[in-house]
Amino acid sequence: QVQLVESGGGSVEAGGSLRLSCAASAFNYYTGYMAWFRQPPGKEREWVACFYAGSTDAIIADSVKGRFSISRGRNTLDLQMNGLKPEDSGMYYCAAGPPDGDLRSRCRNAEFSTWGQGTQVTVSS
Repeated sequence: QVQLVESGGGSVEAGGSLRLSCAASAFNYYTGYMAWFRQPPGKEREWVACFYAGSTDAIIADSVKGRFSISRGRNTLDLQMNGLKPEDSGMYYCAAGPPDGDLRSRCRNAEFSTWGQGTQVTVSS
């Protein structure tokens, strides 16, 4: 079973940047699909960015497109967040699962078998 550990959260002012990292205990079949989700205070969890290990392409949610980007490091999946807004505040989670089915659908339905504990992001106005 793969384990995921997020890091890089913190408090920033609006307009600032943060880079979140998701360290996986292994990159294999069970991390073929990976994603970042977030849960703002008092709201439901929503997907932010989704990634297929077999491609350099990523799917970015419209709410963060142009400000957030996702990339694969040697042992991490990173989320670069620029131009942060107060509404970007929340707990950010990394998720992973086998590369089965449509990635966008898996993201929309949060269908991932492994989740990290999350890292908190707070953006002040």
